[in-house]
Amino acid sequence: MSNTIESLTAQGWWSVNGSTEPSWDENALGEAILDINRPVTIVEKDGRYAASDGGVKILGGDRPDSSALPIAGYVPACRLESLGDPSFCDDHGIRYAYIAGAMANGIGSADIVEDMSRAGLLAFFGAAGLSPERIESEIDRIQKNLGDAPYGFNLIHNPNEPDQEAAVVDLYLRRSVNLVSASAYLDLTLPVVRYRVHGIHRDENGEAVTPNRIVAKVSRVEVATKFMSPPPERFLKELVVSGDITAEQADMASGIPMAQDLTAEADSGGHTDNRPAIALIPTLLALRDQMQEKFGYRQSLRIGAAGGISTPASAAAAFAMGASYILTGSVNQACVESGSSDIVREMLAEARQADVIMAPAADMFEMGVKVQVLKRGTMFAMRGAKLYELYRNCDSIEAIPTAEKASLEKSLFRSPLETIWEQTREFFQQRDPSQIERAESEPKHKMALVFRWYLGQSSRWANSGEPSRQVDYQVWCGPSMGAFNEWVKGTFLEETENRRVVTVALNILYGAAMLNRINSLKIQGVRLAPKLLHVPPLELEALQQRLNS
Repeated sequence: MSNTIESLTAQGWWSVNGSTEPSWDENALGEAILDINRPVTIVEKDGRYAASDGGVKILGGDRPDSSALPIAGYVPACRLESLGDPSFCDDHGIRYAYIAGAMANGIGSADIVEDMSRAGLLAFFGAAGLSPERIESEIDRIQKNLGDAPYGFNLIHNPNEPDQEAAVVDLYLRRSVNLVSASAYLDLTLPVVRYRVHGIHRDENGEAVTPNRIVAKVSRVEVATKFMSPPPERFLKELVVSGDITAEQADMASGIPMAQDLTAEADSGGHTDNRPAIALIPTLLALRDQMQEKFGYRQSLRIGAAGGISTPASAAAAFAMGASYILTGSVNQACVESGSSDIVREMLAEARQADVIMAPAADMFEMGVKVQVLKRGTMFAMRGAKLYELYRNCDSIEAIPTAEKASLEKSLFRSPLETIWEQTREFFQQRDPSQIERAESEPKHKMALVFRWYLGQSSRWANSGEPSRQVDYQVWCGPSMGAFNEWVKGTFLEETENRRVVTVALNILYGAAMLNRINSLKIQGVRLAPKLLHVPPLELEALQQRLNS
């Protein structure tokens, strides 16, 4: 297709002045735009475009001579390092404003954390759902392999097991894990406040320094407001009384935000409110400005974007709306480094945008909280919904209708519920004995714990690839997975064995930079051929050559 355009008013004039004549070949034009590290001047002649990086350019004014060509458009270089907020990269010691999120049960694996860090990106280990012993073994590995390179760990809110959250904070403080992703919080808790203010001190200029930093994932204004505010005074007083901090440290803490970085979590996999990013991001950006003005923090608050980001277009849109960084989740689970199984990766590779559904969350089952999961190829969501219906309608396991109970034991649990309770009891004997005490006095709570056995195991079956339980797999997934599959269709990334987190991340960023340049030309009236607007993924070696040119 020709790249013919309708002439528009020239923005200026270009003269050859001894430089190489521009090439009118459409492929050369495309290559110039692909070279994101260099500025491009688009000139027009006889309704056709060419790109030039030499010659003499005169902006505005009259045509200097008859040989001068009108400038149709100009785009500056758009290096990947320029996407997002450079202060975010500086503060976290990374090259690119991109995070691989902390998918629970180790799906956000040590492999992902290490590979991303070495490539100049940031990743959080998915510690949610794991024992403190398992988490500490992953800390051992990551700290040994990365040293001082950037990394983070997840800190999840679990209102049903507050002692577990406190134990994980104890571990992070003891092992000097200085960056966490705080997720699923409905309100601030004493452990997360303790983590944030631990070790706070003043530097030589008298400014408060906080060794521990939080990147909070939020989807509600009321929760975002709490994380953008200083730590609550009641918690600071409690920490002073317990001896965790001094009164002077409490005074310092009153002038810092709980989290400098907040991620606007839109329609994501796992815990989500299914908020549209196009509305959520601007809302939190406006709140950020209000809170920054209210508290006058020395370091500015920042808003990142997550949920639905899996393609160059979605990444470019997030940055265009003002996101300081982007965070991905579902697409990383589909990569070979994730802590999931090959079976799940194949299932994810077949997903389309409509192949997701909301299902009961294991950690907040009794509250009716839901997570977004893969619908295609699994009956987990339907079966989880049935368990929640029974929980709502029955006061105990014994109150479950006989036929319903027999169906559960045959299809879901594949064992008598009494046997499942014994396994559950043994689990909580190690993890949180108070849950057993409560269950023995509250039959409905006992039923909830048994039902949560299925919800919890379903994720572990998926991660281990248990073939006999594929119909019960709980696979956290958002509609972004379908968008990613559509983007990579017909390319090397269509095959699951080629999906690697760094390759995916850099391609998303590179494509976003490309779209920035293309959209800039569009705004100037340049009408490019459709084939020049497509940004297919490149293999890592070819991509790195472009990035380093």
